[in-house]
Amino acid sequence: MAVAPAPGLELADLSEVELVEVLRAAEEEKCRLEALQVEVTARLDEVVRRRHAAAGVRAEKQGAGVASQVALARRESPNRGARHLGLAKILVAELPHTLAAMRAGWCTEWRATLVARETACLSLADRRRVDAELMADPATTDGWGDQRLVAAARARAYELDPHAALKRSRRAEGERHVSLRPAPDTMTWLTALLPVAQGVSVYAALTRTADQARAAGDERGRGQVMADALVASLTAPSSSETAEPAPVPGPAPASVPVAVNLTVSDATLFGGGHQPGWIAGYGPVPAGVARDLVATALEQAQATLRRLYTTSTGALVTMDSRSRTFPAALGLFIDLRDQSCRTPWCDAPIRHRDHVVPDHAGGPTSAGNGQGLCEACNQAKEAPGFTATAHDGVVTTTTPTGHQVRSRAPALPPGDPPPQPPQQPRQSQGLGPVVHLYRHHLQVVLADDFQAA
Repeated sequence: MAVAPAPGLELADLSEVELVEVLRAAEEEKCRLEALQVEVTARLDEVVRRRHAAAGVRAEKQGAGVASQVALARRESPNRGARHLGLAKILVAELPHTLAAMRAGWCTEWRATLVARETACLSLADRRRVDAELMADPATTDGWGDQRLVAAARARAYELDPHAALKRSRRAEGERHVSLRPAPDTMTWLTALLPVAQGVSVYAALTRTADQARAAGDERGRGQVMADALVASLTAPSSSETAEPAPVPGPAPASVPVAVNLTVSDATLFGGGHQPGWIAGYGPVPAGVARDLVATALEQAQATLRRLYTTSTGALVTMDSRSRTFPAALGLFIDLRDQSCRTPWCDAPIRHRDHVVPDHAGGPTSAGNGQGLCEACNQAKEAPGFTATAHDGVVTTTTPTGHQVRSRAPALPPGDPPPQPPQQPRQSQGLGPVVHLYRHHLQVVLADDFQAA
């Protein structure tokens, strides 16, 4: 039972457990207040529009100034006020379950914004369907980070209206650009908006360069190496400009293959299915985009094909290891399965593969006892009082205060059901018994410098 925050609460009198309970209660109350702001904002828009209509204001001018009122009341810019107004109208009119989740205290305004954004291309009926599937039951998204919520909403939108999603994705390619804005302490934010295949490839190349530099003893941080490699690759003078190339901090980047891991069902790849694919490090992509990526890679002889199997329950099949560390194949398996850090609400990229039950405590090196974690979460779980157990694919982490959180790896995108052949008498089929034990997925690896045999 959560301890409700109250005026004059003496924090010095609370135990560690009670302090955690107060934090949770305050967070829930904040969500309820955000829901109240949403409803008040939508109601304010209705009242102002009604007043404008009674005063004879033209229809296209009715409601003018509401966003500014919202911004002033919330002490934010007019631009943010317009965003709050737009979100409020969408939540009240089109996403009732998301609004109810805010009233219940388990959905924040930001997460509601993510659901609204990722379903914007859908019809009202499809949008409400996604709203009901994701936000009607708190258990559905319990422990999900923002990126996983976005990926789930985006993937469902791809399934319900693949043509609209594909059109939206292709139109977005025309919006690619590079921007520059100031950051504190005489720094800048250099941002590039790129198509998914190009963005993932660039990031993978910089990551690979940083990993190699760190392994060679470079004392710079991982992000520092990536930033230096990016600057060096774009600003180093070419040989035609100078006979002596500019020095590059740290070891020179090696020419190594850069792969984009795309996981799709066989029905999507070969049968024209509509189930979205999944790009490791990015998330779901429309079926049409996935097929375009594969077709382009095949034309350029830059694709290799691997097969991953799933059981009838959708779980990946893998192997155990007698090693105390996860071998490369099992590590890749865990990365593809978990997709991001397994800690609830953490969407950070996987940096470590860790035993749920430590190997020194008798835990096996297996997929069931392995999880992908970011570096910070892997270090945090080593603190005194943290324990974890794994059962049936669910990792249960217990904090020092006795609170428990659970996480389950995202399910692979299911394949479209095969067409059902017309029923015929058993004797005329001429087939032996068909046992549907496995349903396979295909992992296509797009390598920059893959040499066709």
